[in-house]
Amino acid sequence: MRRGLPDGTTVKAALTLAGRAPSVHNVQPWRWRLADHSIHLYLDTRRALPATDSDHRDIVISCGAVLHHLTVALTAMGWAPVIHRIPDPAEPDHLAALTLVPHRPTALDISLSAAITQRRTDRRHYTSWPVPPGYLGLLTERAAVLGAVVRRIDDRERVKAAARTASRVHADDEAYRLELAMWSGRHGSADGVPGRDTPLPRPDDDFPPRAFAAPEILDPASGPDHAELLVIGTSADDRASRLRAGEAISSVLLTATGIGLATCLLTEPLEVAEERARLRDRLLHDIAFPQAIVRIGWAPTSADAPPPTPRRPLEELLVTKNEGLP
Repeated sequence: MRRGLPDGTTVKAALTLAGRAPSVHNVQPWRWRLADHSIHLYLDTRRALPATDSDHRDIVISCGAVLHHLTVALTAMGWAPVIHRIPDPAEPDHLAALTLVPHRPTALDISLSAAITQRRTDRRHYTSWPVPPGYLGLLTERAAVLGAVVRRIDDRERVKAAARTASRVHADDEAYRLELAMWSGRHGSADGVPGRDTPLPRPDDDFPPRAFAAPEILDPASGPDHAELLVIGTSADDRASRLRAGEAISSVLLTATGIGLATCLLTEPLEVAEERARLRDRLLHDIAFPQAIVRIGWAPTSADAPPPTPRRPLEELLVTKNEGLP
């Protein structure tokens, strides 16, 4: 079967769609290199968050999400990627190499691709409408295909406690506060979290949002947050597993968006080592490593959805022939 790349316009359109993937603090820590017959994904460590993500777990997961977004976009455009993850162990920041084969898109391929531009990180409280069990089962199946487990969280009190502990730990960490301020409250920037995407904190928050700068959204939902909580885990905790986790998270988010659900990643509790270990024990019984918690549910209908967050132009993300890799 013929392998190669489609025309440059198609490749750039797919990479632009992929760039809509979520990333921690919207830092977009990825770079792309185009070869004659392949596309290469690299971790851009210059965009790391030392105080938030000292072991690069969050930014590798973010790169897994952009990898899956690219796979979805290309597949809908008629090209099925063959992915080689961490192709050279001696070069761990070279996260993936993709070769492409022609493919006839299915209705599912097209609907997942359409969800890329529809998805938002919705940090508001969700309504009390129940999420059908079949929907949760579908999310579990989609993640399993990509090598991750999804578990519905029944012990919400444990997650509440972890979220509040992590919030206190970070509030006492000057380096973390400075880092968060640097990446939030932005206006007119192509990265970071703008104030228009973050809600004002509320005293009844079960899971306190990060203390982003200059929050602007008024949350119309009344009462407690009725989001379902899902934990996404992997059997190992190496770089390849974290990359896989990001792919699974992307699949869960796009699938949920396609069926009308709102989503928001809750990763702050997992950034404190002691809390992550406790959550691994309580939520996954020490048989998997928690990589992210996802809030999922029905958004309030009395207000517009949050606007899309900005993204860096593709030109900034492409490695040119004369440029060294980060």
